[in-house]
Amino acid sequence: MQRAFLATAAFFLLATTAVAQDHALVLTGVGRFAVFADAASVTPDGDGVRMRMRSLQINEEDMVIGDVAYAGGWSWWRFDCAAQTADRLDFASLRADGVEGPITPEKAPPYAIAPGGDAAELSNVACGADTRPADATSAAHAVKLGQSLLSGEIDEPR
Repeated sequence: MQRAFLATAAFFLLATTAVAQDHALVLTGVGRFAVFADAASVTPDGDGVRMRMRSLQINEEDMVIGDVAYAGGWSWWRFDCAAQTADRLDFASLRADGVEGPITPEKAPPYAIAPGGDAAELSNVACGADTRPADATSAAHAVKLGQSLLSGEIDEPR
């Protein structure tokens, strides 16, 4: 009985870890932050015209608050592909050690997507207009890549 419980617990732990690591991070912009769209997180929301997707923004250097270093943060977005609107749903800090949170809900209403902005680049991935392959498959890889691009250490992801 105990062996079966341990085997089941190990299976769920490994399955959860595998799901948590499953990213397809497409670099969508480098400006104040390096911004990645997680193409693996794109899911229809409702009628298929609206899509949900997670994004990751990376700081040039780890930002230290108190005694904790933060590399950037994750956000869930909802895009209406037909109406061309974006809605940032939350923000969750990403510590330099990979720990996420806390999650802070965003209360602003959806807004029109402005050409050339972060929301436009992210919506291109969410709505299928940008189908480039992933530049990173883990948050740690995206942090390293994003910080290298922001600091000028490298000029492009590949």
